[in-house]
Amino acid sequence: MEDDKRSTPRHRVLKAATISFGGGAISCTVRNLSVSGASLDVASPIGIPDAIVLEVEGVRRQCRVIWRTERRIGVRFGDANDKAKPASVPGGKPRDR
Repeated sequence: MEDDKRSTPRHRVLKAATISFGGGAISCTVRNLSVSGASLDVASPIGIPDAIVLEVEGVRRQCRVIWRTERRIGVRFGDANDKAKPASVPGGKPRDR
């Protein structure tokens, strides 16, 4: 029986990462990862806004928080300010400036 409704499969990982928002940053741990999003362990999701930047292994990704629990958040990768962006369009290369 298939209960996982994700559009892309996630892979279990254990990677240190940083969540940035509003001029500040907090540490987190990436628990699972896919091409479209990730699950992150955090000390507390309180105060983490819906739009964040996740940095893992030197790569920064714009994200939108999709769900929250007591110590974990789920994020979707993409332009956190543009919900109308088609899912089939790759995020593209970050601008140098």
